[in-house]
Amino acid sequence: MADTLFTPIQFGALNVPNRIFMAPLTRNRAKSDGTPNAMAETYYGQRASAGLLISEATQISPYGKGYIDTPGIYTDEHVAAWRGITDAVHANGGRIFCQLWHVGRISHSSLLPNNDAPVSSTDVAADAKTFTANGFESTSKPRALALSEIPQLIEDYAHAAKLAIQAGFDGVEVHSANGYLLDQFLQDGVNKRDDVYGGSIENRTRLTLEVVDRVVKEIGADRTGIRLSPRGDSNDISDSDPEALFSALYKALDQRKLAYLHIVERFGHGSEGGEELIKKLRPNWTGFYIANGAYDAESSAKVVADGYAHAVAIGKPFIANPDLPERFRTGAPLNAQDTDTFYGGGAKGYIDYPFATLDREKAA
Repeated sequence: MADTLFTPIQFGALNVPNRIFMAPLTRNRAKSDGTPNAMAETYYGQRASAGLLISEATQISPYGKGYIDTPGIYTDEHVAAWRGITDAVHANGGRIFCQLWHVGRISHSSLLPNNDAPVSSTDVAADAKTFTANGFESTSKPRALALSEIPQLIEDYAHAAKLAIQAGFDGVEVHSANGYLLDQFLQDGVNKRDDVYGGSIENRTRLTLEVVDRVVKEIGADRTGIRLSPRGDSNDISDSDPEALFSALYKALDQRKLAYLHIVERFGHGSEGGEELIKKLRPNWTGFYIANGAYDAESSAKVVADGYAHAVAIGKPFIANPDLPERFRTGAPLNAQDTDTFYGGGAKGYIDYPFATLDREKAA
């Protein structure tokens, strides 16, 4: 069954050699202005054997930032630094998409220009923490995004997508999951607006679809993917009828023939419940489907062999195992994860994890 993970497949504009994708993983090692650190060339290049690398969440503007030392994709300096990273990935035979991110209310004013308040669909603060220069702090009270500001927000996504392609990315993933800005418009536990972006499902899906359509216009549907998290497992997000909401959204996205739909099916090993919702939603999307959420080699092979998913995005195991596909293929043991170095720091826990081939050479 494991062989199914190593059957090549095409989606969108890409052909990939395996179905083991690297999920977006925030590592908090960029410069303060959002320029990726030079070490990121090594980090991503080491993991190029993934069928697809999806970059760490990358803010589309200075106001999209929600955590210290996360990268951006909105200046020429960002493009130049990301070009070094994408070149390293491609030189090692890999493919990489850039995940486009705006955190909305999951931010702190100290991280934003002029100490401004974050923006959201609402003016209610999230019951959540974010990572600042002072460590983990409660998120700041947001202000509701004005109708007049939404066209510029949509253009920010398009500009970021354009720059991502200039930087050598093979495509982009619109981040509409995990309680960040687009999700804050989707789900009515947060979105209390009474204008054309609030109330009905049609209105609440409007912004996500407008962003997708604008990105598609900029770079093409075959280079555009999207990530959703219907279960509402993170960042104080919820909806009164997630099945109705996400069924409608899946169907609308399906009509757009995007490169892929990437679903957070579980938010870590501790997630309980919600599996039935994910299964009910699945038939509404007929395109390339990426499953994500605490998958291992065995469960990944099963969902691909069963035809449920076309690929599986793996998160934390890729941090500690740059050669994860090879370890899945051979059954080699996985490196232990150093959780203390997940967020922030230098080379330790970032680019110093050993490859299985090196382990075997040492043993010999």
